[in-house]
Amino acid sequence: MPHLNGVTVHPDCRHFRGDIPCRPNKEYGYQCQDCPVYAPTQQRILIIKLGAIGDVIRTTPLLRRLRQEYPNARITWLTLTPAILPQSGGWIDEVLKLELTSVLHLQQREFDLLFNLDKDKEACALLGSIRAHQKFGYQLHPQYGVAWPVGELANHKYLTGVFDELSQQNQKPYVQEIFELCGYEFQHEEYVFDTHDDKGYDWSQLPQGRPRIGLNTGCGDRWTTRLWSDEKWITLINQLQQAGYAPVLLGGEAEAERNQRLHAATGAAYLGTFPLPQFINLMHQMDGIVTQVTMAMHISIALRKPTILMNNIFNPYEFDLYGRGQIVQPDKQCVCFYRGSCKLGPTSCMEDLSAEKVFEAVRVSVPLA
Repeated sequence: MPHLNGVTVHPDCRHFRGDIPCRPNKEYGYQCQDCPVYAPTQQRILIIKLGAIGDVIRTTPLLRRLRQEYPNARITWLTLTPAILPQSGGWIDEVLKLELTSVLHLQQREFDLLFNLDKDKEACALLGSIRAHQKFGYQLHPQYGVAWPVGELANHKYLTGVFDELSQQNQKPYVQEIFELCGYEFQHEEYVFDTHDDKGYDWSQLPQGRPRIGLNTGCGDRWTTRLWSDEKWITLINQLQQAGYAPVLLGGEAEAERNQRLHAATGAAYLGTFPLPQFINLMHQMDGIVTQVTMAMHISIALRKPTILMNNIFNPYEFDLYGRGQIVQPDKQCVCFYRGSCKLGPTSCMEDLSAEKVFEAVRVSVPLA
């Protein structure tokens, strides 16, 4: 038991900070000697998942398995988007943003388990430069400087990411692939996510008394082959309104102009754009979500909302809706797998996905009372 000037100090405690007072000391005046909430760390685990917000969100089910296997572990997560990870509930002890200060101190530490779930070269380099007893995921190939699997567990997920043909043949959801890469059997563990209900946002302007259907009308600018035309959205909105639903337009700055047009054309509710925590809580007010494959899809699944997923260019097996909602696709087969522009011309096959088909999926997934 370490002592400094005769004072007991527990650097192994999950609450201990080392630079500032821990929360039990700040809130209750506890010190390490005879502390009633002393929580000694039994395992040290590092997760490296930097990538897009949606990919970070859909990796959080892994936390449930890790907490089940290692309830007294100190879990550290390195990412580009710390704000999207759960800040309460004891799921993660330390959330770090990828920057020089984080890298410097991680390279001076030692972990029992290290999971690198990104093929970014900086993430792979970190796996090689941080000490850990067991490493999973991706590393840098020592001769060629490209991402490379760490052991056989990572082979499947690695190969589906580098060969389109294997990706198209894959029938495993992303989360299952991630679990298997880490050596676990996926048992449909749910996402770990914060609804931000504690923020007290005022949503009195939302429609009342009818099931709210959130319509996320954008998809980012990387794969614009996912976009649906204004005409299709207007038709769907009219059908929802006539059936007794309350459509609510959702999106960020990139969708603001389109959503204003759709609001003007249909009267569908549109409250504007919001910071990410407030946008998440707005989505939490919905009874169902219609979205393309984009960040809002991951948020919807994480919030356990019935999700009507409009998909064309991705393998539908990649997405696990946890039995809530449906995947709807164009009637004709898409030939532009993971492409940002259509090979057949300026009009994407998404225009062959009818509003009626999407409406029927809403009707089945979110029944009217």
